[in-house]
Amino acid sequence: MKTLLWCLLLAAPGYSQGLAHRDFLTADETDQIKEAQEPNQRLKLYAGFARQRAEMVKSLLAKEKTGRSILIHDALDDYSKIVDAIDDVADDAIGRRLDIKLGLGAVASVEKETLPVLQKAQDGHPKDLERYDFVLKQAIETTADSLETAEEDLGKRVKDVEARQQKERKARQEAMTPTEREAAKAADQKAADDEDKKEEQKKAAPTLMRPGEKKQ
Repeated sequence: MKTLLWCLLLAAPGYSQGLAHRDFLTADETDQIKEAQEPNQRLKLYAGFARQRAEMVKSLLAKEKTGRSILIHDALDDYSKIVDAIDDVADDAIGRRLDIKLGLGAVASVEKETLPVLQKAQDGHPKDLERYDFVLKQAIETTADSLETAEEDLGKRVKDVEARQQKERKARQEAMTPTEREAAKAADQKAADDEDKKEEQKKAAPTLMRPGEKKQ
């Protein structure tokens, strides 16, 4: 359903042209994301940005004002892209077996707040709804999917992510030429060797302690 909505959205006259030139985060938000290297921190930041966009939509819908429809449209569009970014960060972290329970908790909390707001906006049938109907439906669908994923059993999600990553790797390998395949294999082997060396260095780390002496 999400794919169908995107197809309809991109087919809307003039929409794809405007979409290509807009960033869904502000410059300051982008800097904050770059500085937050830990997945839980990134998820919390994205959740906060999503809440801001939802509050903006709610505020704009509260008053009928000329020109508000484009602001609502852009805020909803940004919101959906933020939620997609949340899912990408979560899947990447899960694929690396990182603990993101705190981040997912923050995401689920925001999405639980936001989903009723979006549904109320759609059920209210505002006069200018047709100007942002597509992106509103997309936001509702994206939120519902993301919330369901955030609340599902983490063990199941790990298996789903690993299965998808394995499928993507296989597809990439099948698309490679024999030369590219060999180069990728060599790169994987080098990465594995480097990891082994790091483990050996940790075990053989230099110490000033005398033989038989233990840490206090």
